[in-house]
Amino acid sequence: MMRRFKPADLPETLAVFPLPGALMLPRARLPLNIFEPRYLAMLDDTLKSEHRLIGMIQPLESRGDGPPTLRRIGCAGRVTSLSETEDGRYLIALTGICRFRVKGEVEGFTPYRRVTAAWEGFERDLAPSDEDPAFDRPAFLDLLGRYFEAAKLSSDWDSLREADEEMLINSLSMLCPFAVEEKQALLEAPRLAERRETICALMEFAIASRSSGESGPVQ
Repeated sequence: MMRRFKPADLPETLAVFPLPGALMLPRARLPLNIFEPRYLAMLDDTLKSEHRLIGMIQPLESRGDGPPTLRRIGCAGRVTSLSETEDGRYLIALTGICRFRVKGEVEGFTPYRRVTAAWEGFERDLAPSDEDPAFDRPAFLDLLGRYFEAAKLSSDWDSLREADEEMLINSLSMLCPFAVEEKQALLEAPRLAERRETICALMEFAIASRSSGESGPVQ
């Protein structure tokens, strides 16, 4: 059974994995292939902790020789599966637990980055689920079909029709080829309803951009 976290269970200091374009959302599942030595060390240390949490966060574009600045909001995921390959990589899955704000970076001797995390304002992430009372599945799937056609994407429509609204919206938010800034906007949407409104706006914009003849990938 998946462990249920309470606010008091969330750590003050959190190891973070800065990864552009990678979106983790509460109660969603994110697979990762870990191979860099610093992140292998991070995972080894994380597995020794009681919480087994890693903060997924997007970095800002680097403007110098130093490490890139981290965005102000990320999401912590718990390591819920792990396998090790013969060549020393870790194939893991994180299950999203709670978003956090970065209060500051922790100086130290670890090869990976750590932050002081503020969890206030995201307590709803710890609930078993979120709901979107205004969700119109037929209208949403119609828009999604037009977006997939414009983006030349394919999907398992039977699974999409049967998925519950939170899994559907969050999975699409994580998997669709949106730009980094757009992924961050989806992360920062306060509730599921606002995330659905945001992803609908992004899909409408992508469809309109392709219809007007703009070149480049649909984002």
